[in-house]
Amino acid sequence: MQAPKRRTSRSKRNKRRAHDALTPVNPVSCSNCGEPALPHRVCRHCGTYRGREMAAARE
Repeated sequence: MQAPKRRTSRSKRNKRRAHDALTPVNPVSCSNCGEPALPHRVCRHCGTYRGREMAAARE
């Protein structure tokens, strides 16, 4: 297997990594209790999702 002929420069390396950053999750308010919750997931405070009770609420 071939080895790299030249060392990758800092500029080239950083350009490649420019798209690797993580984006923060944007919480939405729960329609039932109003607490911030992750979108498309059961609310951790009241246990509802889209107006229906899915799980027991965590205390």
